[in-house]
Amino acid sequence: MGGEWRVRKIGTFAKAKGGKRLPKSIALQTEKNNHPYIRVVDFTDGKIHQDSLLYVPNDAISAIQRYRVAANDVIISIVGTIGAIAQVPQELHGANLTENAAKLYFTEEDVDASYVAYYLKSSLGQHEITINTVGSTQSKLPLYGIENINVALPPLKEQQAIACVLGSLDDKIELNRKMNQTLEEMARAIFKSWFVDFDPVRAKAAVRREHPNWTNEQVSRTACPKLKPEIAELFPDAFEDSELGEIPKGWEVKPLPELIEVNPTRTLRKGEFAPYLDMANMPTRGHSPDTVTERPFGSGMRFVNGDTLVARITPCLENGKTAFVDFLTDGQVGWGSTEYIVLRPKPPLPVEFAYCLARSDGFRDFAIQRMTGSSGRQRVPAELLAHFRLVDADRSVTELFGRLVQPLFARAGAATRESRILAALRDALLPKLISGELRVKDAEKFVERVAI
Repeated sequence: MGGEWRVRKIGTFAKAKGGKRLPKSIALQTEKNNHPYIRVVDFTDGKIHQDSLLYVPNDAISAIQRYRVAANDVIISIVGTIGAIAQVPQELHGANLTENAAKLYFTEEDVDASYVAYYLKSSLGQHEITINTVGSTQSKLPLYGIENINVALPPLKEQQAIACVLGSLDDKIELNRKMNQTLEEMARAIFKSWFVDFDPVRAKAAVRREHPNWTNEQVSRTACPKLKPEIAELFPDAFEDSELGEIPKGWEVKPLPELIEVNPTRTLRKGEFAPYLDMANMPTRGHSPDTVTERPFGSGMRFVNGDTLVARITPCLENGKTAFVDFLTDGQVGWGSTEYIVLRPKPPLPVEFAYCLARSDGFRDFAIQRMTGSSGRQRVPAELLAHFRLVDADRSVTELFGRLVQPLFARAGAATRESRILAALRDALLPKLISGELRVKDAEKFVERVAI
């Protein structure tokens, strides 16, 4: 480390302050307002994911208004998942912070907050967090422990340059994440419109009532002007009664296992090394995990490309931990937690159908309401999915759905693979830059080749 670098304790240039638990009488809301509440689950992977935030109702602000964060504050989880790091963006200035995290607000101008955030995410920073964690029954990172953490600090301009290099990689990863979010929203919107709300059928039925003598083509063109005529013509123009209420005429209601295999058999020898997805890396948003490791198979659920994984235990189910498997090679079998349910559509349903279903409100509400077991360890038994009813659409509609959404998932999968490469590069550069082993100019050359 060069002579200009200094090692300083956080407490000499910043102050740590804890968050605040909401009063028991106050429940967080999903409706967006001016008072977002940042939980640990919102920033476990280094970014604050604003699409999953919950909000503090107006009448609770007076009780917790002293526990707000400011733009550029560094936040760190201190209980449960310890050492998750994020930096507060400008749009969350004034947000409230959970009691399971603390914020750092900086008291000196010669320390760059972004650099400190990256330092804390590095292996050196995580080691410092570990040695300052206390407690045997329940570990906790106390505020005095945070302020006792040692940070290696180069001159301010070099801190800023290091943060800029690493930030350019994170910016590209974030762009990929937002693109994937848009692609998935498109796929799920089609699913909801066609198989939940029956929008094309509803529109055609309304036109058919007004024009009973029109041809199917005339009804389709009038009722669904935004759909290509050949697509609109695939949908019925009337409803019929069923145990689920009105459904498109000619379609059928069936138990989920008749259309989707639940925990299909996959072969993996005990001790065989295979891709492993743990619950911590199971995505709460987006279809693909950021990190998959290799482990010898012991005991767990097995899966292949095209399967959908759903966490069945609390609070993972409520938090939306769901994945579409597209990160294996052809013929490869992966494995993960015993608390996964594996879903695989039966032909002719496209494999993406199960993922869109698993992300739907109706399926999630059904599963959550049927959780059993003791408090804190509740789970939904896989066999109860036999009681979930699906509307089996005409084959031509489901096959068309597959042709439309498969390219969306393919683009998202490619972007996720690129992000994994960028994240690996960032993680490789991080300890070298913050230790002074690698100079910024050399790192910039690597970044220019990939983050363009």
